[in-house]
Amino acid sequence: MPLNLEQKKAIVAEVADIAGKAYSAVAAEYRGLTVGEMTELRVKARESGVYLRVIKNTLVHRAVEGTDFACMQEGLTGPLVLAFSMEDPGSAARVIKDFAKDHKLLEVKLVAISGKLLPASELETLAKMPTYDQAISMLMGTMKAPIQKLTSTLNEVPGKLVRTVAAIRDAKEAA
Repeated sequence: MPLNLEQKKAIVAEVADIAGKAYSAVAAEYRGLTVGEMTELRVKARESGVYLRVIKNTLVHRAVEGTDFACMQEGLTGPLVLAFSMEDPGSAARVIKDFAKDHKLLEVKLVAISGKLLPASELETLAKMPTYDQAISMLMGTMKAPIQKLTSTLNEVPGKLVRTVAAIRDAKEAA
């Protein structure tokens, strides 16, 4: 059943709102996947905080116009599923990459981040990007390392003194 004009406007508004808030987007051709497989993909996306939508390409053209993902407009051909990362830049790429391992029919066509269209081969790089929590952990570890090294160095001075005094004591007792 075709959509009426009001339904199309609502879909365009919804996707435009999501595209305005998203960090990255992945478009993949899903031709040949079963309904059950698409449902499985939707569940995985929902669990990862990824907005996943199958939408007509003409509506996507209008929805992404004026957003960071306008660069994707030229490549929107064929049956595509759009995945927008809402929580961190790599979440959509991770979901699509993990799902494509088991389902060879899912073929990545477009990858976009921060207004830049990347080749589909860059999906792996985007998927390896750390989450917010992982990035904070790495930063804190980097910031903590010099302080930890300084404290261990400062602690070494009295430790060396104690070892020297103990060696002198042992030498006097032996003599």
